[in-house]
Amino acid sequence: MKNLINWKLFFILVIACVIASLLVIPYSLALTSAEIELTPLILIASAAQSLVLFAIATFFGLFISKRIGMGLPILEGVLQRENEFKEFKLILLPSVSLGVLAGVLILVLSYPFNKLIPEFQDMKILVPAWKGFLASFYGGIAEEVLLRLFLVSLIAWIFYKIKKSKDGTPPIFGIWIAIILSAIIFGLGHLPATAQIVELNTIVVLRAIVLNGVGGIIFGWLYWKKGLEAAIIAHFSTDIVLHVITPFIISLFI
Repeated sequence: MKNLINWKLFFILVIACVIASLLVIPYSLALTSAEIELTPLILIASAAQSLVLFAIATFFGLFISKRIGMGLPILEGVLQRENEFKEFKLILLPSVSLGVLAGVLILVLSYPFNKLIPEFQDMKILVPAWKGFLASFYGGIAEEVLLRLFLVSLIAWIFYKIKKSKDGTPPIFGIWIAIILSAIIFGLGHLPATAQIVELNTIVVLRAIVLNGVGGIIFGWLYWKKGLEAAIIAHFSTDIVLHVITPFIISLFI
């Protein structure tokens, strides 16, 4: 049991995910018209629910990723007192750059979709940048643990069990299927929040899959090639572009 996973890393990730789940609440409430008072009971219930979800996802994510050559190489190195900060510096700029690129691509691709959806053209919801900043931690940390560490690893592991590559890792086509499927699920996972703004239809669903899929594929590739740390940095950077910089710029003109 002791050697199943890196338990220090497990607790760090779970705690970070629970905190991120609480930080996203102001942003989530800002997207709804309902007035909900944040009582201590609601916060405790939310934290407890997140604790269970992310404890399960993190445990199995670490357990599976370790067996297929994925995971968090930099954090694991730091916890093992190895000098991995040089590796962090190597992934920082590329990860931020790809994250910003994903954000720009999503903004560009959203334009033709929004033209087809009148509700999005007329939408006046503008969430304050500080709430978007807090929400970015959820995207960067919690969603990456769920979708890349757990889901991509799980799907890639299934292909690994079916057919290993020559170097004992999942086949490349299996990894790409895992990345693409998780990206699609990533997009579909945003539909409940979208449904609070606009009625769901084929175009709205396709929009969610395409826009979120762009980021999902980039984050999945980074997870595969560089580790979850790179995916976290990129996802956080994308959300900063979408939920902090963009609303701030728009607020200057309205």
